[in-house]
Amino acid sequence: MTGIETAEADLRARAESDGVEFFFAMFVDLHGKPCAKMIPVQALSVLTGGGAGFAGFAAGPMGQTPADPDMIAVPDLDSYTLAPWQPGLAVVQCDIHVEGEPWPYTPRLILKGVLERARARGLVYNVGCEAEYFLVRRTDDGGITVADPLDRSGAPCYDAKGLTRMYEHLTTVSKYMNQLGWSNYANDHEDANGQFEQNFAYSDALTSADRLIFYRYMVHTLAHQAGMAATFMPKPFADLTGNGLHMHSSLWDAQTGAELFADPADPRGLGLSPMAYSYAAGLIDHAQALAAITCPTVNSYKRFGVGAPNSGATWAPAYATYGGNNRTQMLRIPEGGRIENRGCDGSANPYLAMAAQLAAGLDGIDRELDPGEPNRDNLHVLPAGEVAKRGIKSLPPTLLHAADALVADEVLREALGKTPGGDYVDYYAKVKREEFQAWHSVVSDWETSRYLTLF
Repeated sequence: MTGIETAEADLRARAESDGVEFFFAMFVDLHGKPCAKMIPVQALSVLTGGGAGFAGFAAGPMGQTPADPDMIAVPDLDSYTLAPWQPGLAVVQCDIHVEGEPWPYTPRLILKGVLERARARGLVYNVGCEAEYFLVRRTDDGGITVADPLDRSGAPCYDAKGLTRMYEHLTTVSKYMNQLGWSNYANDHEDANGQFEQNFAYSDALTSADRLIFYRYMVHTLAHQAGMAATFMPKPFADLTGNGLHMHSSLWDAQTGAELFADPADPRGLGLSPMAYSYAAGLIDHAQALAAITCPTVNSYKRFGVGAPNSGATWAPAYATYGGNNRTQMLRIPEGGRIENRGCDGSANPYLAMAAQLAAGLDGIDRELDPGEPNRDNLHVLPAGEVAKRGIKSLPPTLLHAADALVADEVLREALGKTPGGDYVDYYAKVKREEFQAWHSVVSDWETSRYLTLF
């Protein structure tokens, strides 16, 4: 048999064993929105023989116009995942091809390209994700409110009663993650009313990104089935903590499996190797540009800020710094061997965020950058004058500032690659600038309340 015939036979056998009747051929657009076609198992050859066709211009920002040929979603059969809540359904993540060639606007392919360059250097990139989300309901006036009407505590973080009231939803998600082999290890009520976090084990970056896309899709689906809505929006409520997507990352030796970020003899006491420090310095050096991808919406910049870290305030970073087990830093070192980037939020496209973060970190390694001594201060209360005196860089105040920083960053420009229309960063920045302008052109209730009769 040919390779295609073998792949089809293997997938068909697996589908038969699992009782699969339909496949979702899934990919994400620039924003990270999952798009799919449903393929009956009887038409499996559509997937394995070429891929499912999509009108790319209609799917989202994928570099296409109505005049362009179809995008073909070619499945990665290693991503085969059963939908535990829907017997008979399996999801496969896909890479987009156009006229037989990989389509360079595809976020998943962009990540694969950066990972391949790292592997050529003998490196494996592992990432673990902490994806926070709210459970909400729509109000009669079209707004949103916390789904649990009793979740009104002024300090709800880790609240056992809040966990209990959402027990059915949370335990269902946990059981499904474990059925999928993801090793769910913690579930908690987060810092805001109605906010939760459910953790699963780290893996290589591509697997973790695929899992995060499926996880968000699963959480949305289960919330809807329960009459609620889930949101990973960075700042859905002005007076409550926002949703982060904290990414824990590390590099490993591709040949030996050795952990390259760990050093128990670290003189700075954080358990990091010189390579890890240079990686962290790269993330700090590229932080302003990186924010355009790790914090990619107008709403993202309402999550950032300086303030007392009480429930209902903010735990998001304001400055490009690193420290030990210190949650006021952009980069936190919870233990030796890994680095947590807290400057990433729930709206991030994980393929692009991981690709950009790895590129920034590798640049720091290549240049042997040193981030200096870890910052041990509470940056939420450090005076602005002291921040300036130390030369600490602030994170961008808006998406527009971040997009401007991105197009000026040559490392990220090279890493995210070229497209038929030029460099991907220019296409990405164009989409994000248009998003900013669309928001900026709307006259808000705040403006009319403040300015209508002021003058």
